[in-house]
Amino acid sequence: MGAPLFQFGRLCVIAGIVLVAIGALLILGSRLGVLGSLGRLPGDIAYKGKSVSFYFPIVTCVVLSILATLILWLISFLRRP
Repeated sequence: MGAPLFQFGRLCVIAGIVLVAIGALLILGSRLGVLGSLGRLPGDIAYKGKSVSFYFPIVTCVVLSILATLILWLISFLRRP
């Protein structure tokens, strides 16, 4: 009965460490200017009218999706026996 709780607790700790690492990278990246252009890539849709503005970072979403896919694929590949 304790094994599933142990596994869930381990998963929570690992998820917390990953979130802290991502947060630290975002903070350091914004201070160093590394992530400054993220969200303002060519191809992102921006419209400013007189009373309305619309912004959709479609290219940024694609780039982040590709990076996440590659990272998860690498993790999956390295965990295979």
